[in-house]
Amino acid sequence: MGHSVFIGQHSHSLDDKGRVNIPATFRKVIQGMGDDRIILTRSKDLCLMGYTVQAWEKLLDEYSQKASLDPELEAFERIYAANASLTQLDSQGRILVPQYLREYASLEKEVIFAGRLSKFELWHPDLWKDAITKATHILAQGHGKAVHG
Repeated sequence: MGHSVFIGQHSHSLDDKGRVNIPATFRKVIQGMGDDRIILTRSKDLCLMGYTVQAWEKLLDEYSQKASLDPELEAFERIYAANASLTQLDSQGRILVPQYLREYASLEKEVIFAGRLSKFELWHPDLWKDAITKATHILAQGHGKAVHG
């Protein structure tokens, strides 16, 4: 049985055309789903989210259960769906990150890939450090009881 979730953090560089190599362990998860496409979209944080097509469809199913006038559904559609981009792994294991998404996440050269189990994030290194500091603080305040008992 291969990898079935995105874990770990990896640093890769964007090329001049906005392409970046997907970490090998992440490629195994993607290809293990029988697909070589990724949905990239904005996050509520200043990073990008990467979903397999299956994970994206599951997310869409969850939101499709909401009433059409539900403010959360409208927000989802405006932030996630309107900014989503379907991208495909090329023969070298790279994806193209569209310019508008690179600008949103301040991605210039170095990109941090962070695994989040069923999805992954793409971060600017400085913003990633800030996010880790914030997450560490949240866990230190006792909010991590569900993780460690």
